Amino acid sequence: MEFIYKRTYQGPLKAVILDWAGTTMDYGCYAPAVVFIEVYRRHGIDITIGQAREPMGAHKRTHIKQISQIDAVREKWTEVNGAPPTEADIDQMFEEFVPLQLACLADYADLIPGCLEACEDFRARGLKIGSTTGYTGEMMELLLAEAAKRGYAPDSTVCATDVPAGRPDPWMCLQNAMNLGIYPMEAIVKVGDTLPDIYEGLNAGMWTIGLAMTGNELGLNEAEIEALDPEIRKLKRNRAYMRMAQAGAHYVVDAIADVPPLLDEINARMARGDRP
Repeated sequence: MEFIYKRTYQGPLKAVILDWAGTTMDYGCYAPAVVFIEVYRRHGIDITIGQAREPMGAHKRTHIKQISQIDAVREKWTEVNGAPPTEADIDQMFEEFVPLQLACLADYADLIPGCLEACEDFRARGLKIGSTTGYTGEMMELLLAEAAKRGYAPDSTVCATDVPAGRPDPWMCLQNAMNLGIYPMEAIVKVGDTLPDIYEGLNAGMWTIGLAMTGNELGLNEAEIEALDPEIRKLKRNRAYMRMAQAGAHYVVDAIADVPPLLDEINARMARGDRP
């Protein structure tokens, strides 16, 4: 036999799955970063904002552990505490992290400009809206309430604590698909502001869109970005675009407001038989 049958989906998109901090709310993804810094400070370790942001997108306990594995942080911890950080140390910091994060989440819950308009566009297309997050269920209860006050209510929200593992594993996306009753996975687009967001979507067999300017890649809020020297802003933007493209994102744009036109392009590609 010279040919085999290959089944290819050629229908339209059915859903988008959005990240939270840095994608739909919390411009600059500040809420988790400032708390990671505080948790480490309480253990005698001053970490930089860059070190705090490096593993962004992961489950928060995993994030704390990955910070501890950065060479400079690990060396400083060993110097201060007499031994490298242990699993017990990570557990202790995560226990401290949770109430600190809950205490400040509402302060960073404003929606990113263009979020509501983009979601209205998604709804007008008949798309369902799912979401994934590295926050715990307790944190998301608070954020869902804050988001609803501001007019944003996804159809499904899955936390890393709801599945066997968070990003970069695909389980949160797959659970969203089940919650939404949607398949195949190539009929869904994952949108996020971190590299683990991109890996999560790719591992789930989805189209992926990276957001370069509003989240963790730049790590600045809107006013801070506007205050940058134009050349510095251009360099930072180009770096964010390059990192997301190299991670495998099918598309990279500045913000969620720029996502709707890409959906037309993805639909056209799928009608031709393209797959993510």
